[in-house]
Amino acid sequence: MLETAETVMYDTFRAFTGKPVSPVPFSRIPYAEAMLKYGTDKPDLRNPLVIEDLTDFFTDVDFAPFKNIPVRGIVAPGAALQSRSFFEKMLAFAVEIGMKGLGYISVSADGASGKTGELKGPIVKFLSEDKQAALRKNLSLKENDTLFFIADAPNAVDNLAGQIRSELGKQLNLVDRDRYEFCFIVDYPMYGRNEETGLVEFTHNPFSMPQGGLEALETKDPLEILAHQYDIVCNGCELSSGAVRNHKPEVMIKAFEIAGYTQADIESKFSSLYNAFHYGAPPHAGMAPGIDRIVMLLAGEENIREVVAFPMNSNAQDLLMGAPSEVTEQQLRETHIRLRR
Repeated sequence: MLETAETVMYDTFRAFTGKPVSPVPFSRIPYAEAMLKYGTDKPDLRNPLVIEDLTDFFTDVDFAPFKNIPVRGIVAPGAALQSRSFFEKMLAFAVEIGMKGLGYISVSADGASGKTGELKGPIVKFLSEDKQAALRKNLSLKENDTLFFIADAPNAVDNLAGQIRSELGKQLNLVDRDRYEFCFIVDYPMYGRNEETGLVEFTHNPFSMPQGGLEALETKDPLEILAHQYDIVCNGCELSSGAVRNHKPEVMIKAFEIAGYTQADIESKFSSLYNAFHYGAPPHAGMAPGIDRIVMLLAGEENIREVVAFPMNSNAQDLLMGAPSEVTEQQLRETHIRLRR
């Protein structure tokens, strides 16, 4: 399925644009890796910045804001040469998206002691000489680089780091807008834990096939089970989601049982699929990239409304066609619908 999709996408974009298109096979990036390195499952790979996990590095550093929470870092090449307004803009953006602040360390070209490559910034005083050396080595820090820090709760840190990565790419003009970079995001988690109830629930497509089938459902920790789900992404835009669909009733029963559904729930709420599976549904998979989104990318537009023939406004109204409109009482009767006003 992925090979077919990437062949069609590659040939389509090559046919309708003169810009470079990432060659096949497209990168296959596991969901967990995408969230850690890019802070999103729709990464724009034209942005060269990568998020680093610095949580373990700071476990023995006596710096209160980084204690007992995940810490991420992003190395911005040459950012130390930027004006003060650049750092003020980045701080304002961080606060706007919900962060308490945006710490950073820069690598000087001519340190106070006369040495090049010294680290400077408020956080440096909390780092021993060995820690500073390790940071320079582990992240390959060079003169005039700036390392930005994002620290927050586990359920928020990756998303925040992803937004900082995107904003840095924009502010530093690092994104090459003259090419198309495709990738597949694969290995989505089958289940997650609801933050409010603490219960296990489906995270994406409940009707997809779990990797490992029934055996995985019966023997593995639900939070470790991966699904045969995949997205195709281009330049930070999700073109399509797809999956290998479950086609076995026993797998469906167990998968939904883990998420808190009884067999009676399945028979009443999903009877069409449940009944069909008993007649021998074949293994099947698919995906359907959106034509509108493809045209949007080919046209170089940022908003899909610019390429849709009759775009809807924020209230889901088509102003040109005057839709939706009031239906008549006769139409309601024909479809056996009664309105409560």
